Amino acid sequence: MKPYILQCTLAFVAFHASGAAEPLSFNRDIRSILSENCFACHGMDAKHREADLRLDLPEEAFKKDKDGASAIVPGNPDESKIWQRITATDPDDVMPPPESHKKLDASQKAIIREWISQGAVYQKHWAFEAPVKPAGEGIDHFVGEALNAAGLQFSPEADRPTLIRRVSMALTGLPPTIAEVDAFLTDARPDAYERLVEGYLTSSHYGEEMARHWLDVARYGDTHGMHLDNERQTWAYRDWVVGAFNRNLPFDEFTIEQLAGDLLPNPTQDQLIATGFNRCNVTTGEGGSINEEFIFRYAVDRASTTAQAWLGLTAGCAVCHDHKYDPITSKDFYSLYAFFNSNADPAMDGNALLTAPVLKVKPPDYDSKMQAFDERKTAIERRMSEAAKTLIYNDPANEVPLPPAQEVEEVWMDDAFPDGAKVMASGHPVTFVDTPVLSGKKSLKRSGEAMAQDYYQEGAQPLTVPGEPKFFLHVYLDPADPPEEVMIQFNTGEWRHRALWGADIIDFGTKGTPERFVAGALPKPGEWLKLEVDGASMGLTPGMKVSGLAFTVHGGTAYFDKMGVAGLMDPARDPLRSFTAWLQEQEGKDTPGIADDLKALLKEGAAKKLNPDQLKRLREHYLQNVCSTTSEHFAGIKSELAAVVKERADYDGSIPSTFIWNDLPQPRESFVMIRGQYDTPGEKVVPATPAVLPALKQENERANRLDLARWLVAPENPLTARVTVNRFWQQIFGTGLVESSHDFGTQGSLPSHPELLDWLAIWFQENDWNVKALIRMMVTSQTFRQQSIAPAESWARDPGNRQLARGPRFRLDAEQIRDQALFVSGLINMKAGGKGVNPYQPPNIWEPLAFGGSNTRFYKQDTGDDLYRRTLYTFLKRTAPHPLMSNFDVPAREQSCIRRDRTNTPLQALQLMNDVQHFEAARAFAARMIHENDTDYGRVVLAFRAVLSRPPSPEEAAAVVAFLQRQKARYAAAPDDATKAITFGESQPPADIDAAELAAWALVANLILNMDEAIVRN
Repeated sequence: MKPYILQCTLAFVAFHASGAAEPLSFNRDIRSILSENCFACHGMDAKHREADLRLDLPEEAFKKDKDGASAIVPGNPDESKIWQRITATDPDDVMPPPESHKKLDASQKAIIREWISQGAVYQKHWAFEAPVKPAGEGIDHFVGEALNAAGLQFSPEADRPTLIRRVSMALTGLPPTIAEVDAFLTDARPDAYERLVEGYLTSSHYGEEMARHWLDVARYGDTHGMHLDNERQTWAYRDWVVGAFNRNLPFDEFTIEQLAGDLLPNPTQDQLIATGFNRCNVTTGEGGSINEEFIFRYAVDRASTTAQAWLGLTAGCAVCHDHKYDPITSKDFYSLYAFFNSNADPAMDGNALLTAPVLKVKPPDYDSKMQAFDERKTAIERRMSEAAKTLIYNDPANEVPLPPAQEVEEVWMDDAFPDGAKVMASGHPVTFVDTPVLSGKKSLKRSGEAMAQDYYQEGAQPLTVPGEPKFFLHVYLDPADPPEEVMIQFNTGEWRHRALWGADIIDFGTKGTPERFVAGALPKPGEWLKLEVDGASMGLTPGMKVSGLAFTVHGGTAYFDKMGVAGLMDPARDPLRSFTAWLQEQEGKDTPGIADDLKALLKEGAAKKLNPDQLKRLREHYLQNVCSTTSEHFAGIKSELAAVVKERADYDGSIPSTFIWNDLPQPRESFVMIRGQYDTPGEKVVPATPAVLPALKQENERANRLDLARWLVAPENPLTARVTVNRFWQQIFGTGLVESSHDFGTQGSLPSHPELLDWLAIWFQENDWNVKALIRMMVTSQTFRQQSIAPAESWARDPGNRQLARGPRFRLDAEQIRDQALFVSGLINMKAGGKGVNPYQPPNIWEPLAFGGSNTRFYKQDTGDDLYRRTLYTFLKRTAPHPLMSNFDVPAREQSCIRRDRTNTPLQALQLMNDVQHFEAARAFAARMIHENDTDYGRVVLAFRAVLSRPPSPEEAAAVVAFLQRQKARYAAAPDDATKAITFGESQPPADIDAAELAAWALVANLILNMDEAIVRN
């Protein structure tokens, strides 16, 4: 029986059994019946309303039709058409109709008849009424009143071992240490428990435990979620959530910063990071997707998530039509949607790690470090200026007569790519090796099963093609792995110039053209050979600028060294030798690497008169950075400068960025989208909130997200405080006071303790939305501290513990189960924050689901301490979550999740007994037991106290010791099995413990970690 039907039935039975005169309540007794069975056809959705009849509004239900009859005649059920139809026997007349597959049972019919007889008094849905502060104070007062009314009473307080484990798991997600248990057991102070709670609330692990619940709501993930499902860098938002809970950010500020931190005056870095909440949604970069469709989808997701997270409303049901059950019209929904429809992030995410708008997450010392780099750079540049003063340079363009043209040979690549080149690779990373080498100290190694290459196309000064150019490069082919083809490529704005030797199978350029010139056969493997090709064959003519080079192979391995060009050079006309020629060449161009004011002068043309200072600065830049005949003079200093520039760039590049929210400068227009189709706009709407709720207060003509966020946490809003305290109650007690924590609408559950819910909501607001104070009140209450043990009849009467006559008992979440095993084993790495890690998982989970170009196609397991990080920091790939997460009901975070399911499947037991992570933890836990105690009994006691916070009973201890002896005998007879059993995982078993002994104790540890009591919070 559904909870609301049970509630209604119990209320009706109680009413008649007592003979009480208390009338039935529409909200408590009637609304859920009508909502479930009638409102789909006779509710607020006008487009799907049958017979022009509404039963959700009294004026509509009471009005007379053309025949003078009313659906409901208050006080007279026999004259009410609704009663006539629900009691009809003719299938054509009975309501609900048979095709709806809904049917009222006898008790529901009786309740409806009695309600009509009592006058059919309607009420506004309870959740849309402002909470009223009831008489009384505190959780236990209201729970106690309800228990007394039901003839029940509180259960006794749980014993101290149970209490400390319960509250430690609730507040930190970790079991208490044995030392913490001992300290609590021996603390005779009257406020010992309160002190214990305070310690956990101030622990940094409190924020981690609280954050994981909110991250479900925020649909946080480490990948985009669609198409390639590539990695996205937004973990700074996750860390912000942890920090917000740890520093006890008031929930109203927590709300405002996430929804509108960018609109606050002078927003801080943290407030901007917080806006990543609405960048956590699934996005796509798939080719063929329609921009307008995904802009629409993202805004729908963000509006739906906001409504559910703060209002507990399924507003997304109004995307296509008016909500069938709640008073939310399509216009209401699209008015809410309009707050999020001017997002500056693009429809296509580019499959990129970072999709604008993003923010560099600067550490506190970032500015001082960057300033120090700049000061070092300035000092070196000053030395270069001083060195320029000692340099004698004669511009060949000023010589009389002009110097003749001469043959030259320029080396463009030897030991390294040109200075500043942003080198990339296809295949293994760029690799310079010290053998084999022809010239200098290094050669470039390139190999690949198919096409592979090293290349750059930006960053370096352009290289000038001389007169009558002949290009050369030296190649050494690996005799054990010769390639099928080698290729040299040149970029002059486009990759249109290539020469190749070998099979001509690299599919670049058009065959038979300079884009793909076959220069000859492959050279002989095993020795250095010089390959040459005329520039004209590749379309490279004198004076052209080469801005990029590529060294390419197909199949096999080649080494490249000393690549360059030979030709004729006219010093007076060569920009690399003549300052005058260089000035002339820059006209009309943007010259890289030079101050903006000088760049503008150069672009205007050399004919413009330069003042002495400008001429001096241009000349210094030319001699230091361009002129080939003076470069040696500055080589040492430029090397220092390049090192500082690289160090600065490396440091700056190591600073992570994160997704943030910005709006477009000009808001998009928003419309009611007919039938929820992105390309079928109807009525125009502006940002606004649902009409059924108190009016939005806005500062400007057009409301913005800051107005929305403040409205959500305004005192007059009846929902946000209720929804929020209910979600925290769910977190602490396992089930919310409103069981349907995702839905406070008419289809949702009624509160089990409505007065308590309202009292908590008002208390929360009056106490400045203080989350820690709220959690403290919950876990220090008598209600929380009850033992969960109860007689069988109590469990049968109230299996879900909705009446709260016993303490909470429910299975631990996935993260808690894994973290507990790592914690008691001693393997856990408590490092907080940072990029998500990849612990053990079975092979071939990511691969079958991934597209070929995805950067999360292959699962690359981490090593070392990263294998043992808290589960909160596990990399979450949306299309293939970690199997532990999936098995234990962690959502894939493709959409907001307000309440996780709690399933019980054989896969869970198999995972906990056999998963590498858990069995390795059991072995490490076994080693801890052996090292910390000398007797079998003492080790068993230690294991029970570490995992369960209590010692074993004599019967339990005897059973475990007997199990241990059997395993010792088994492994003593099979030493190879023992060795295998203790070598799962990357961590090494202790050398000082016999393998059979350790293997036997590992099974004991595994047994205790798999006890029902170990995976349940009692």
